[in-house]
Amino acid sequence: MPVLPPLLPLFPLPNVVLFPRMPLPLHVFEPRYRSLVAHALESHRAVGIVLLKAGWEGDYEGRPPIYGVGCAGLIERCERFDDGRYNMLLKGVARFRVAGERPGQPYRLAEAKYTGDIMGEVGALDELRSRASAALQRIGHADELVEAQRSLPHDVFVNAACQALDLSPVEKQSLLDCDSIADRYARLLEILEFHVLEPPARRGKEPLVH
Repeated sequence: MPVLPPLLPLFPLPNVVLFPRMPLPLHVFEPRYRSLVAHALESHRAVGIVLLKAGWEGDYEGRPPIYGVGCAGLIERCERFDDGRYNMLLKGVARFRVAGERPGQPYRLAEAKYTGDIMGEVGALDELRSRASAALQRIGHADELVEAQRSLPHDVFVNAACQALDLSPVEKQSLLDCDSIADRYARLLEILEFHVLEPPARRGKEPLVH
C-alpha cells in the first residue's frame, strides 16, 4: 500500500462511492476543491472520497454529516483548465475510517485510520465469486462484466462489480463498509437477490449494470 497521509483531505459527494483499486474520473470546479487538488498535487496526491448522509443539502457549503468509512485514492492523471477547474482520474487505494476532523483549510481534513480489506480463504471466495457471477447474469446485461473479470483477483472482481452496478449510494456504502472481501461478496449477493425479486414496476426498466 502506498504511504497515505494521516491527515487526509476529504471530497464529500452525495452520490459517489469509491472502492479500492477502482478508477474514478472527477470534474472539480468548486473553489475549495480546486484548492484541495492543488495542495494534493504538491504533496501526497491523496484524496478521500466520502459519501454525504441524507439531508446534506441544507448545509452543503458547511460541514454536513458524512458516513464514517470512505476510500482514499491517489491522483493518477490531472488536467488543469485556464479558469482553475480540473479534470482528474483518481485510483482507489485503501478504505479508511474518519477518526476525527481538523480545521485549517477551506476543505475538510480527516484524521484517517486506514483499513485494508481482509481476503479470507480462497476456496470460500471462489464459491462466493461463482454465486455472484450467476446472480449478475440473472439480472441481465451483465455477461460482458462477468466475462471481463473472470481472471481478476477476488478483491478487484468484487470491487469492480460494486462500482459498476447501478445501485443506490447507500447500498454501495454498505458494500464499502464490509471489512472482508467475503463479507462484501455476501452483501453484494443480498443486494442482487433483492433486485432480482423486486417487482419490475418498482425496479424500473433501466439495466442494473451501466
